[in-house]
Amino acid sequence: MIKKKSSRYALSEKKSFFQKKSFFLLAGLILGAGCIIGLYLTSVYFSTDESCLMCHVHPHVESSWKLSKHYNNGSGTKTHCIACHLPPQTHTWSHYTAKAGLGLRDVWGYLTKDSADYDWDRLSELEYAVTYIPNESCKECHHSLFPEGITGDGVTAHLYYEDNEKKLDLQCISCHLDAGHYNPNYSHGKLTGIPGASAGISALDTSRFFKAPATVASFTNYTEQIPGTAVSFKMVAVPGGTFKMGSTDKEPFHQADESPVRSVSVSPFFMAEAEVTWDQYWAFYANTMSEGRTPPENVYANNSRPDVDAVSGPTPPFGFPDQGWGGGDRPAITMTHYAAETFCQWLSLKTGKKYRLPTEAEWEYAARGGTETPYFFPGNPKKFSDEGFWRKFISADVDTIGSYVIYGKNSKNKTQEPSAVSANPFGLKNMLGNVMEYCADKYSAEAYSKGGESVVDPLVTEGSEWVVRGGNYTSDAADLRVAARDYTKHDAWLKTDPQQPKSIWWYSDIRGIGFRIVCEPDASTGGL
Repeated sequence: MIKKKSSRYALSEKKSFFQKKSFFLLAGLILGAGCIIGLYLTSVYFSTDESCLMCHVHPHVESSWKLSKHYNNGSGTKTHCIACHLPPQTHTWSHYTAKAGLGLRDVWGYLTKDSADYDWDRLSELEYAVTYIPNESCKECHHSLFPEGITGDGVTAHLYYEDNEKKLDLQCISCHLDAGHYNPNYSHGKLTGIPGASAGISALDTSRFFKAPATVASFTNYTEQIPGTAVSFKMVAVPGGTFKMGSTDKEPFHQADESPVRSVSVSPFFMAEAEVTWDQYWAFYANTMSEGRTPPENVYANNSRPDVDAVSGPTPPFGFPDQGWGGGDRPAITMTHYAAETFCQWLSLKTGKKYRLPTEAEWEYAARGGTETPYFFPGNPKKFSDEGFWRKFISADVDTIGSYVIYGKNSKNKTQEPSAVSANPFGLKNMLGNVMEYCADKYSAEAYSKGGESVVDPLVTEGSEWVVRGGNYTSDAADLRVAARDYTKHDAWLKTDPQQPKSIWWYSDIRGIGFRIVCEPDASTGGL
């Protein structure tokens, strides 16, 4: 009996111990959670405008903020202190460490210094302001380079800044010092280095502008130069010929719309060495800025007319059309087929030549470069593709294809410059991968079954979508075969466009779309 009582007593003691331990553990968890919640609520409070104004004793800080465009605007959006003066909250660590440092400094100054001793005029100057305005915060709020009401000079300045941000070593606040705190004496853009922004900014250097387009005296490669700009680009002479267009069902990853294979003859033409670049497209944009309400049917009609003397250009895009990847020689992207046609019309007027989009037959002929294989370089699509059961165990070969193509395996999920790849046998770069390229044809799955087994310079003009060719930087090797066909998805590519009516110039939901141009030779170039 004694042993049983001792055993029962020991169990009771043990139970009591665990009950006490559980109590303290629970109390600790509740206390810890309370501290975390308390710290969070304290942090939230000290992120309010009211808490900021407790320490900031600038005599005009509240009134100047409420008069600024960040507060006093027609949209109803009010920009709060922390949105400008701290890194974005999406950058959590940098946001909270900057907040702690700024808060401690403000409290220390509030307790130990006399606000009457501050030189408020000096502290309102740009030199001081840039230390309190993280540039990433400006970009976090301003997703569009082209706000409503921006002038043509403003567009030029913004484009120039985006392409030269690191070289200029400037921040958004450098030109927009009065955006957050209104200053009636501030003159926007009193800086040098950004061309054409407004009065007071250095004039655009026109000494490097071309005065005349390239002269083409024979059917050979030439470098076009756009008058009134510093932009030039290489055009490659593609000899006419006959080839087998499409693919048979023996080709790996063959699709039904690639057959039947037929004999196609194409006339000689010039084709751009690479896709139209941002440098070229922004030159077009700057030269044709307008409301952009020319009906699309007029643009297509005008492409066959030599007497058109003016072109209405694109409206400002919503957001950053280059996706933040950079401009320069990277391919211009996200424009509609209509915008690409308008570019061709503008370029034709500027140069006196006939520029247009390639037909689907011209595109495939040029992409093949005289070859009859799935790619213009050696290799089996099955060897390069990630599709198939064995790719779960054995990696696809990337060595050969990676030298010629920017695609899903080597693109780093963005477009690349033409210098990243080698040219095909005709001397053309990025015919496969990088961006899908518009063609002049409407898409038809049965296009190859019409017109007979042998055709000359075919062009499909009926359909609701346009042909696009070549795949893009996200594509698998199976979709980069020269014969692979695709088409626009107009409504889907505009799905999230916030504008009403939706843009006729820019797509909101497709990144890997661009275009390449061809030029029709005339008698003077020996192309006929």
